[in-house]
Amino acid sequence: MNGVVGHKLFRLAYRLYGVYLWIARPLTMGVRIILMREGEVLLIRQTYLDGWFMPGGGIQKGETLDQAVRREASEEVQAELGSLELIGVFSSFDESKNDHTALFASNEFTLGGGHDREVAEIRFFPVDALPPDLKPGYRLRISEYAHSLSGQDPAIVVKRFGEW
Repeated sequence: MNGVVGHKLFRLAYRLYGVYLWIARPLTMGVRIILMREGEVLLIRQTYLDGWFMPGGGIQKGETLDQAVRREASEEVQAELGSLELIGVFSSFDESKNDHTALFASNEFTLGGGHDREVAEIRFFPVDALPPDLKPGYRLRISEYAHSLSGQDPAIVVKRFGEW
């Protein structure tokens, strides 16, 4: 499938999924992961949504959180993950969603050098120079996690639950 046509089909499918969410209002559960190395975080730009995101996605039936985050990292950015840290569980009610996401972090990973067709681009960003079109909740979680690693400001509280 040609890249431009494929991107348009992914966007259309995502919009149709939005209509389904608005009508059915299902409870969804997903995973996201902060992949950080040397003060930089890996983010993805998807073909069907604008902006930058942490790698992740939905949990498949019969899959554990650990299995889901490892599968999503492998599929989206060809990452093999070492140890994982559960950061927290967060909710989003935007776009008619009733979405809950388990957020993980890993500093132990290897990248295979590619990505799947739903991902337009992967890039590392310095934690203090994140892209402007990163969702505010993602920006906050990345900042909290980076501060927890640095140990420089113990007054910063890492939020474990709540809304994105």
